[in-house]
Amino acid sequence: MKLSLYQKLAISLVVIFCFICVLVYGWSKQLELTSKHHAEQNLHLALAEHLVQDNPLIKEGVYDYKALENLFHTLMLLGPAFEFYFVDETGKILTYSAKPGKVKRTHISLTPLKKLINNPSAAPIYGDNPRNKEQQKIFSAAPVFNHDKLQGYLYVIIGGEAYDTSLSTVKNNDKLWLAALWLGSALAFLLIAMLILLRFFTNPIQRLARDVSNIEANNYSLTDTKLSDYSTQKSNEVHSLGRSIQAMLTRINEQFKALEQGDKQRKELLTHLSHDLRTPLASLQGFLEVLNQSGEQLSKQEQQEYLQVSLNNCGQLKLLIEQIFELAHLENGEININKETFNLGELIYDCIAKFSLAVDKKGISLSVEPAICDFPVVADIAKLERVLSNLIDNAIRHTPRGGSIAVHVQRSDDNQLFVHVSDTGVGIKEDELNAIFDPHYQASNSNKEGRQQGGLGLAICRGLLKLMDSEIYVQSEIGKGTMFSFNLPQKKVLS
Repeated sequence: MKLSLYQKLAISLVVIFCFICVLVYGWSKQLELTSKHHAEQNLHLALAEHLVQDNPLIKEGVYDYKALENLFHTLMLLGPAFEFYFVDETGKILTYSAKPGKVKRTHISLTPLKKLINNPSAAPIYGDNPRNKEQQKIFSAAPVFNHDKLQGYLYVIIGGEAYDTSLSTVKNNDKLWLAALWLGSALAFLLIAMLILLRFFTNPIQRLARDVSNIEANNYSLTDTKLSDYSTQKSNEVHSLGRSIQAMLTRINEQFKALEQGDKQRKELLTHLSHDLRTPLASLQGFLEVLNQSGEQLSKQEQQEYLQVSLNNCGQLKLLIEQIFELAHLENGEININKETFNLGELIYDCIAKFSLAVDKKGISLSVEPAICDFPVVADIAKLERVLSNLIDNAIRHTPRGGSIAVHVQRSDDNQLFVHVSDTGVGIKEDELNAIFDPHYQASNSNKEGRQQGGLGLAICRGLLKLMDSEIYVQSEIGKGTMFSFNLPQKKVLS
């Protein structure tokens, strides 16, 4: 049987409590008895000496032991708590007053007698009890001399058999038993109160252990597990530990969900990338097989067309692979930012110049607002050029012939520059705006213009801008166009 913490503590408490009660009881009884004997022996220390000095029969050392026995009998009637014995110089009991068969010893040890006579301050000292071979009693003793010759000792037992019998009767009195019962009840109540308090203090620990066991049984999922409420109003260690464990488990559960979501997205990304890579590879393989098998039957113009398509597919594969590696490096934090100060207007015009042929071919106007765009900024010029190129390229692909694209730079009051890339293209549905920055996501009305797009451009833009402490935003309306915006810190110009 497996014992709980409370049961172990309760059993230990009961055992320790009982042991302490027995120990204290035994010690108190022993202390009481020793103190009592010490007081009684000191009180009657000179009893035997006074009897020897005051009684001529004993003082003169007369050998009339019968008369001495009668004397002892008389003294015992006057003092029932005492027993009188006369022993010789060897410890042999010569006479006493007792019923036949009561005295069990014929000799007693004289060592305690001599010790008490020579050193009375050593009390309590115990001597042999003539009426019990296994028992010792406190006593009073005095030597008896005949002139200068030692005749023996007067040996007086203090608290003799009659005294013990009377004391036993008193102890069996109902009032004493009632007092003992009250004392026992009080101790039992104290023990029960301690057990209740122990239960009160250990209950939060048991509840916490039960919660952790339930969470472990549910594979550390908090979805199907209801945790106990550990009040923030209580500042004891158990409630603090419970709140900390709950916070830790909640954080772990969130991380588990994030890992599961990331793993799911990664699998979806790999699936889409496999499809995207397979399409240009299949096209490239098809045209190369045609050139290899039927190259002599094709005209030079057809061969040139097939080669051009193959080169386009190779370029698309190269671009897609580069985007995959770039996105992987962004997610792993392997791309470093080299910030420098440069003129934002010059960078924007350089990017526009790269797309001049493409916009002329489509009949799209591409403008910069304001035309004189002289704004010094602090950023990574290569990364920012990559972001602008991606946004302008997306705008060109999704803007129909005759449309317009504008790159607008706006300065805010808090020394920030906002760059807006807007177009008059097809727009993006409202329910897709939050998803277009996810890797490989493409809007449902995306215009691919005959090129296989990996859907990684906007994800890369967001990652690069995040490295430069910037955020990208999007506003769009179906049929009216889209605007992407991001902020850049402007370099302060010293006056």
